[in-house]
Amino acid sequence: MIKKVLTIAGSDCSGGAGIQADLKTIAAHKMYGMSVITALTAQNTLGVEGILDVDAEFVGEQIEAVFNDIIPDAVKIGMVNNESVIRKIGVLLDKYKPQNIVVDTVMVSTSGHSLIDDNAYDALVAELISKATIITPNIPEAEVLSGMKIVNKDDMYKAALKIKGIINDTAILIKGGHMTECSDDLLLYNGKEKWFTQTHIDNDNTHGTGCTLSSAIACELASGKNIEESVKAAKEYITGAIKWNLNIGRGKGPLNHMHEYMSR
Repeated sequence: MIKKVLTIAGSDCSGGAGIQADLKTIAAHKMYGMSVITALTAQNTLGVEGILDVDAEFVGEQIEAVFNDIIPDAVKIGMVNNESVIRKIGVLLDKYKPQNIVVDTVMVSTSGHSLIDDNAYDALVAELISKATIITPNIPEAEVLSGMKIVNKDDMYKAALKIKGIINDTAILIKGGHMTECSDDLLLYNGKEKWFTQTHIDNDNTHGTGCTLSSAIACELASGKNIEESVKAAKEYITGAIKWNLNIGRGKGPLNHMHEYMSR
């Protein structure tokens, strides 16, 4: 049987991030992708021009429609910046109890602005992060979750420990792409510390990197790999997608999600 992966996230009309990036990633992993849209965005490689939130009840109807027919082997949750939407998703996670939940903690924009208010943040932690198998914050998001500044790898580890104190058994992958000295990622789970070494790749076209990585992890978990194996395989996939040097758009372009099936 083909593995099935559900993404719950916002739509990116330019195809580089969000639902579109997730479905491309799932297809690249030879799995069946499904989607629940939480918001519509008007955006491209130059930035976001507008956001239209989807009503929480309709988000819930989408989730119910999926789980009542096609049971996902993994669920990836991305952009959810509305408290009522977050709480609705949390209720349905409790109802259906999917095995593998990956939460991409989208909380801070590229320009450094907060994307959620305090109420939505509290709901995100209680309803989604604490129920996840693994969360994948970048450095700014890890700073919000930990309440501390992160400037080096020691800080990443200290922040991971602080975050661990509020989210029970959820694994944490802090992504080091915002670091200047390296791009190493830190995985903390079951009391184990695992570093994934990665040098900076000379390519500014990284639109949708977080969406893609979290979706790839969801696919690997769906295939039966454990958390460490899933992160390792997902990082190998996304490294190839960045290194392919796709150049589309006038701003920070997307990755090549189908790089494994294309020759230069």
